[in-house]
Amino acid sequence: MKYRILAVALLLAGFACNAQNQIDKQGRKQGHWLKTDKNGAKVYEGDFKDGMETGTFQYYYPDGTVRIRNSFDAGGKTCTHEAYDEKGRLLAKGRYNQRNRDGEWRFFNEEGKLVKIANYKMGIKQGPHIVFTSKGDTAEVCTWYDNHRNGRWWKRIGTNGYITATYVKGNIEGRLVEYNNDGQLVREGNYRNGQKQGDYKYYEGTKLTVLEDWNDGLLMDRQVLVNDNLVSIFNIAYMVPQGKEKVVVYLTDGKKIVARESADALYGRVGNELFAYANKKNRILVATRCVMGVTKDAEGREILKLDPNPDFVIFPDEDCQKLISARSFDLKEFEE
Repeated sequence: MKYRILAVALLLAGFACNAQNQIDKQGRKQGHWLKTDKNGAKVYEGDFKDGMETGTFQYYYPDGTVRIRNSFDAGGKTCTHEAYDEKGRLLAKGRYNQRNRDGEWRFFNEEGKLVKIANYKMGIKQGPHIVFTSKGDTAEVCTWYDNHRNGRWWKRIGTNGYITATYVKGNIEGRLVEYNNDGQLVREGNYRNGQKQGDYKYYEGTKLTVLEDWNDGLLMDRQVLVNDNLVSIFNIAYMVPQGKEKVVVYLTDGKKIVARESADALYGRVGNELFAYANKKNRILVATRCVMGVTKDAEGREILKLDPNPDFVIFPDEDCQKLISARSFDLKEFEE
């Protein structure tokens, strides 16, 4: 009797296998399909009608947890999509139209909190995009059109600070402003076709500390606050710290200014386009255009050759040697 029951069971199992993964005479998938990997774990399961998915279609992780759940509308061209992580937590939800993201999509973190809302039109980013912080506050807002930022853009900086500008076809156009947590203006400037154009200003507290002049993305001049005056970086030759709150600024005309502030603050304003450390240990910053190579002092030791000639000497260390090598190459090209 038990052999007869086993035979019936095997026969029914065979019928079940034949009832799924069917292809009709036109080569279209029909009915219920179950796809497994080489280890027998389910990859996906769902129903087809005339080669199109229909109803609920599910994809799985190797342990059997649902990875994707697509619920198809009549016709199989559109569906509601849900994506999950290995622990079954919802990561994303939206709609597909002919395998293209379409309409509003929502994305979630591991705690189930909403982290982003995005809008699409047949796979193209189009409409509002909103990003949220882990606390649920708005972190960034921008409108997209034809896969480019297009319209007002706003982004949170810190807790209460923010930066805002306007995009046109993916490029910032017009004025950009940034405020810190205390509501103070940090920077402001203008753009044309995504390139900085005209005045660009930076502030520390209520003081204007950097004033730049740009032309189609090219820096024409940068004036930095030294004590109470704005000085062009093209007029600065060297900067030598004297303690924590004092920096001697050597100008190209031979004059010196004693700046009563930290080297970090001043060096940050000056930038690194035209300057490099000639002595990293002592934090001596020099304009690279003033480096002429090496010479020797009265005792025959190699020292950095600078023009204009300062009232200090620099014995080349490893960083200085790199600067000399780079500058020697520039000078050679200039001479040729």
